[in-house]
Order: sequence, then structure tokens, then C-alpha cells
Amino acid sequence: MFAKQHFLHLTLLGSLGLAALCGSLPARAVVVSPFFGHWTVSEENPAFSKKGILYKSIDVAPCGKDFCGVSVADDGTCGPTLFRFLTAHANDEELKGHGKWGNEKKKLVIDYVKPSDGQPYVMLGLGEDDFDFTGREGSMPTFSTEYHVSGQARCTAQ
Repeated sequence: MFAKQHFLHLTLLGSLGLAALCGSLPARAVVVSPFFGHWTVSEENPAFSKKGILYKSIDVAPCGKDFCGVSVADDGTCGPTLFRFLTAHANDEELKGHGKWGNEKKKLVIDYVKPSDGQPYVMLGLGEDDFDFTGREGSMPTFSTEYHVSGQARCTAQ
């Protein structure tokens, strides 16, 4: 009888210890970013080149440990992944990296703009390595447009 009670006490103590240990482990952080969502161009009747059409609507959402931008066709079909950024940059106001442009990659800059008197939007530009939205020198972007958020992202990177 004593051995049975001793075994039950040890089992109970072990279970409580395991529960306490699990409760003290950090939960996986949920990443939230102002860039997340379904972004569509702000223009009424935008004109796009064959390469630019992939950037008409973009879903930005977590992808693994990072976050990615995925092209969304007019019919809602998910297309290719256009860009990827590290989660550490999810709350930056400006993202700089590289984005898909046909079969090549170009410098990609995305600025999150939150005006005091209006809705937030993003400016996205692709160009040569010396392109800069804010600079007066360097090349002009190959492609640039503004987007407004119109819901949650549905498409995620494959």
C-alpha cells in the first residue's frame, strides 16, 4: 500500500513539475505587421506591363519564419511569391530588398505611409540598385505604384 501511494505521489509531482515547466516556456510569438493584408493598386484604371501585372494585387502574410508578398490575379488566384522579408523587419516603415521582375530580381523598396489625415497606404518600387524614392540622384524606378489595403491576405507563399 505504501509503495502504491508513493508511486502516485511521485507521478502527481512529476506531472505538476512538467505542467509548470511547460507553462514557463515562452509561447511562439505572433507576428503582426502593418504590411500584412491584401493590397490593391490605388489607381482607378492602372495600366500594367506584362511583368508589372504581377504587382496589381499583392497578399502580404507570414511565410515560415519570414513574411512574403504573393501576387494575386484578378480572379483571386494565388500567383508567384514576389518578395520575402525577415520577420525582424515586420514593423519597419521602409523595407528594402529584392523582388521578382520577370526572370530577374530588381531592388525592391516598400514604404508604409500613415498620414495623419487619411488611410495608410504603401508605396512600392522596383528598379536598379541605385534607385531611391527619396533621393534626387540615382535611377528612376522601373515600376512604382501606391496600394491601399482591402482586407486580409488569403494567398501565402508556397
